[in-house]
Amino acid sequence: MSSPNDPKDQNNLILAVVLSIVVLMGWQYFFARPQIQHEQARQEFNNAQNNGTANVERPPNGATSPVAPPSTAVPGTTPPPPEKPLTREEILKQSPRVEIATPSLEGSIDLKSGRIDDLVLSKYRETVDPNSPKVTLLSPAGSIDPYFAEFGWVPQAGSAIKVPDRDAAWTVESGTTLTPETPVSLVWDNGQGVVFHRIISVDKDYMFKVVDEVENKTGAEITLMPYARVHRSGHPPSQVFSVLHEGLVGVSGEHGLQEFRFADAVKSGVPTTFENVIGGWLGITDKYWATSLVPDQTAPYRATYTALPARDPGGKDAFQTDYLRGALSVPPGMRKGTEGHLFAGAKKASLIDGYENALHILRFDRMIDWGWFYFITRPLFHLMELINGVVHNFGITILILTVIVKAAFYPLATKQYESMARMKMMQPEMARIKELHKDDPQRQQKEIFELYRKEKINPLAGCWPILLQIPVFFALYKVLFVTIDMRHAPFFGWIHDLSAPDPTSLFNLFGLLPFATPEFLHIGVWPLIMGITMWVQMQLNPPQPDPIQQQIFQWMPVMFTFLLASFPAGLVIYWAWSNTLSIAQQMLINKRAGAEIHLFGNLKRTFAPLLRLFGASGGSGK
Repeated sequence: MSSPNDPKDQNNLILAVVLSIVVLMGWQYFFARPQIQHEQARQEFNNAQNNGTANVERPPNGATSPVAPPSTAVPGTTPPPPEKPLTREEILKQSPRVEIATPSLEGSIDLKSGRIDDLVLSKYRETVDPNSPKVTLLSPAGSIDPYFAEFGWVPQAGSAIKVPDRDAAWTVESGTTLTPETPVSLVWDNGQGVVFHRIISVDKDYMFKVVDEVENKTGAEITLMPYARVHRSGHPPSQVFSVLHEGLVGVSGEHGLQEFRFADAVKSGVPTTFENVIGGWLGITDKYWATSLVPDQTAPYRATYTALPARDPGGKDAFQTDYLRGALSVPPGMRKGTEGHLFAGAKKASLIDGYENALHILRFDRMIDWGWFYFITRPLFHLMELINGVVHNFGITILILTVIVKAAFYPLATKQYESMARMKMMQPEMARIKELHKDDPQRQQKEIFELYRKEKINPLAGCWPILLQIPVFFALYKVLFVTIDMRHAPFFGWIHDLSAPDPTSLFNLFGLLPFATPEFLHIGVWPLIMGITMWVQMQLNPPQPDPIQQQIFQWMPVMFTFLLASFPAGLVIYWAWSNTLSIAQQMLINKRAGAEIHLFGNLKRTFAPLLRLFGASGGSGK
């Protein structure tokens, strides 16, 4: 058997370390770096939108037509933008508006088109800075990237009935400001004996109710089809994350959940349509915000998900979800209508669940991307909500959750730790076998595994404590990454946002040196604590029989420190605290079993190969 100083062994070790670094760099490039750029792009986008500094592009051709049948055009195409870019505020002043003022929303309804196209989320800021701009959700046509909701009517093919379009000048029948207590009633007369009424109400959170009615003052029956759409122009600042969906989304009745990423929808270029759908919803979602149409859950409709590629190389793509209801006939002298709902706001789980139950919306909870492990993620989040309702700090909630998880796995973990303690006690006997058969590696391995069998020792027992955490780890990662409850949730000290990475860095002495560190070297305090606890925990495990495997295991904490540095701080805190509890449990079991632990000696052995590599030490490292 080769010695630890064998050049071949050292080469294998160096190769393993290099491969680990390559994995880390790949992770940083393909995951951490896009995630940071994703958030930076969001902030730049909103700043540009508020300041009017971004370029204004002509909307794609036909951006408003997919809602209608091939022989019918939906009224209200998006107007071309002015030659000179205007700020969002300047555009809002160009037409008369009805103010929206609720505890959660502020904005306005455009009386020129009847669109809901100006919404700001009052309770959310762009960054953790309390003075940063509030989050802007919807913006009018002509702004940098229009994003609005529209309700209306489509005449039957060949009909000459004039319906409201983007130039329709609605007037206010009642209500001067839309609040949860005061709905707004609008009216528009087509001059042909048909009067259109629209009653808009809103709750204290993010759900609008829109009732559209047609009053027939002519002498003949008229037939119209109600529709609604959510339109968004321009690519939102986003990256492709395997753990998160952003784009077109909805539940189309029996067809189930539909998800189309922005880039994938543009690449396809073909609208996806579902006929005779009953129940469900459809809209456009970001990480934390969404705008979704909710049609009558008992009436059939046609659902369409569309992406329209830009006409010009420098143009902007457009995205739209819409539904078209069946024909509604209104006899002479009668007034009939339909109603629908619009959700526009933050994807807060408790609110989404409440709307699903109150309005009987089919699978509305899937607006939040709980992922494939829905059955783990949802219960975990609800447990965290329950705990947080008592402690009112999601950081403390994570610590308590960790204790609960460790208690659940305590019997199994204890069994594994006892096996590991017996293995440590067998180290002298294994050393004797290695010395006795040092010239016969095969016989050596056979004798060691016979010892494992005799003493009922599992040589892989040290992996189980980590493997047991993995399902909870990924479920917690999903919760931290997608739920708005974790956004800007503070802990203590320098952690102001548990959903973001630890902002400190070892390589500028945690802010003491006046320079920013590269993303690859952004190793914060909590990732370091996690790495240290992981290393200590590994020292409690029996050493691997193979020296190369042992060295790789010794370097794993370093690798995980770099790997988890870009993860949300809440997740790193969970892992560090879980390691600490495991260390306490394992040390207690080792003490009972009489297995000795030599942390400092293990520390020296861990870094001895690296010291020899750089010529800093000429010793054997033993």
